[in-house]
Amino acid sequence: MDQYGSILLVEDDASLAQWVAEYLDNQGYKTHCCYRGDEVVDKVKAINPDLVLLDVMLPGKDGISVCRDLRQFYTNPIIMLTAKDEEMDEVIGLEVGASDYVIKPVRPRALLARIKANVRAAQEKPVNHAANHSLISVGNLTIDTQARKISVNGIEVVVSSAEYLLLQFLASHAGEVVSRDAVFKATKGREYDGLDRSVDVLISALRKKFNDDPQNPEKIKTVWGKGYLLVPSAW
Repeated sequence: MDQYGSILLVEDDASLAQWVAEYLDNQGYKTHCCYRGDEVVDKVKAINPDLVLLDVMLPGKDGISVCRDLRQFYTNPIIMLTAKDEEMDEVIGLEVGASDYVIKPVRPRALLARIKANVRAAQEKPVNHAANHSLISVGNLTIDTQARKISVNGIEVVVSSAEYLLLQFLASHAGEVVSRDAVFKATKGREYDGLDRSVDVLISALRKKFNDDPQNPEKIKTVWGKGYLLVPSAW
């Protein structure tokens, strides 16, 4: 049955891959398995899955490098599978273009929820109420929503797909404090679970790319207890 789409599961633990694949197949997905990092790009090009589940630790090539390679051509969601104590992998994975991450050991229902949310967000592309406009301009910041490009003073700034969605949402609400839950719903298609720190990682990455002092940010502020604020006058 291929009711909900196809998934490429990249996991070198064959027994784990088998039961995850069986679970997802029973939920209505068509799951393909790959066990080596250096085979992923060719596999993705061959089947063009709706989502990639990508382990960090792989033979042949590590998951972070694979994610970076995939983002050269693949625009669908990539969910990284990372060990509980490898927080740096989560950070780097998001910076190179991962859409989300799931911490091992894998909990089937939690994994399924992440998959559904990411596929739904990719299909619906829910970004903001300004999505019908081709350009969003805030000071010297310009976002071309059709080309999905970001520039400052006319100079393009390269960002990951996750960073793009977050910045576009914040820019479309420039001058407003947006809650963490609103950010998650708009960019990830799901509610904030109280633990996920991926938005904080992306905020930090955006501050670095736009030279916003992380100790005293002026462009993207964190309003404690309320959410985030993109300050129009700082751009």
